[in-house]
Amino acid sequence: MDSGAPPYPPLEDRPIKNTICLFDVDETLTPARLSASPEMLRALELLRQKVAIGYVGGSNLVKQQEQLGAADRPVTSMFDYCFSENGLTAFKLGAELPSNSFIQWLGEDPYKEFVNWVLHYIADLDIPVKRGTFVEFRNGMVNISPVGRNASTQERRDFEQYDKQHKIRETMVGKLREKFGHLGLTFSIGGQISFDVFPTGWDKTYCLRHLEDEARKPGGISYTTIHFFGDKTQPGGNDYEIYVDSRTIGHAVEGPAETLKLIKELFDVQP
Repeated sequence: MDSGAPPYPPLEDRPIKNTICLFDVDETLTPARLSASPEMLRALELLRQKVAIGYVGGSNLVKQQEQLGAADRPVTSMFDYCFSENGLTAFKLGAELPSNSFIQWLGEDPYKEFVNWVLHYIADLDIPVKRGTFVEFRNGMVNISPVGRNASTQERRDFEQYDKQHKIRETMVGKLREKFGHLGLTFSIGGQISFDVFPTGWDKTYCLRHLEDEARKPGGISYTTIHFFGDKTQPGGNDYEIYVDSRTIGHAVEGPAETLKLIKELFDVQP
C-alpha cells in the first residue's frame, strides 16, 4: 500500500460481505488512455472500505499503472484484485496470481500467418491517417489498430468518429472471422481505435476464474455478488461477455462520470 492510502479492512472484514466491484478501465474509470481523476481515485478508496474492488482491462500492467497509479503509488496497491490482459496477468493484494500465455496456446506458425495477413490488410486500407504500432502483442491477446496505437488523443477521437461511419474495424473483424475462424479465436471491438483478438473464453470473464480459485482455497472468500462496470457492453464490445455473464451484475456506463454516479448511488460513497 502506498504511503498516502488509508488502511483497508481485511477482505473478510469488509462491511458488505461476499461482494466485489470489478471495473473496466478506459471510459469507465478513466477517459480513454488518460488518467483517472482525483475524485474517481478518492471514490475508489472509500468504496474499498466497504467491498472488495478490482479492475479488469485488456491492456498490460504498464499501461494501467500509467492511467491509475503514480510514481509513489503502484496500481497493485490501489485495488484488491488487478486483472491485466483480462486476467492473464493478475494480482491479489499486490501478490501475483498464476498467469497464462496466448502464444503458447496458439503456436508460432499460426500466429505468424495471422499477423502477416493483418499487416497486409492494414497496408491496403485507405483511411485518413496512419500512425505506428498497428499490432501490439500482449501476454494474453493481440491488439490490432488500423490507425495505429501511436495516434494522438485528437487523432483517436477523429478515427472513432470515422470508424462509426465507415465501419473500418467491424469490416476487418468480419474478414478475420472468415479467414481464421478455425483457430478458435474471439474478436472483440473496444476503445476508440482498436480491437482485441484472443482464444475463445479468454475474454474478460477469464478474470472470474481467479475469484473462483480463491474461493476454493482454505479461508478463501466466495464472492456471491460480483458487480461489473463497463462501457463496451453491447454485443461485440469487449465488456459484453462479462456484462451478461450469469455470475455478475452488469452496469453499463458511458464514461467515468456515470461510473462515479453509480458508485455513489449503489454504495453510498461520497468523495
